[in-house]
Amino acid sequence: MSDLIAKAPMDQRLAEIVTPVIEGLGYELVRLRYMGGKTKVLQIMADKPDGGIEVDDCAKISRDVSAHLDVEDPIADEYALEVSSPGIDRPLTRLKDFEAWDGYEVKLETSELIDGRKRFRGVLRGTQDGEILVEIAEGTVGLQFDWLVDAKLVLTDELVAESLRGRKIPPLDESLFDDIEKEDDTDMNETLS
Repeated sequence: MSDLIAKAPMDQRLAEIVTPVIEGLGYELVRLRYMGGKTKVLQIMADKPDGGIEVDDCAKISRDVSAHLDVEDPIADEYALEVSSPGIDRPLTRLKDFEAWDGYEVKLETSELIDGRKRFRGVLRGTQDGEILVEIAEGTVGLQFDWLVDAKLVLTDELVAESLRGRKIPPLDESLFDDIEKEDDTDMNETLS
């Protein structure tokens, strides 16, 4: 499992437990983070293989994962379970994500210095031989997937527009709504007097 999906050892252990549940429902695990502190939180990002996860999907995943975690009991303390979509400016955690979002602006961070830097921001140019290609001011660079510690899309107008194009919004059936009645101006003036 990629360290971008589940970074810490506890995250990886939890991902091993919940991934079969999520995949059994027909979804994919995008990212999992268990955060300690005063209120412990288990954050799960999931998506459909073709994208487009909705609130009802998140609720279904939450119910099934919660029931499974109750049986497995990998977390000793109380915690909150949060299941969400990856969002518009989604994290890129799998090699296929870098191929799917070719042409969009990304921010990448590596574990080691590459040519004197760890952070790269540029336009994603897909993958080649296991490398992530990103076009930066100096030219196109290739970064090994294993070098990455963080990667996400940058929220741009183009990305928002693409997200809206991808939404499947059914046409509005106006017959389901009451007619709007308008008062003429004379009735309105008499009411105000």
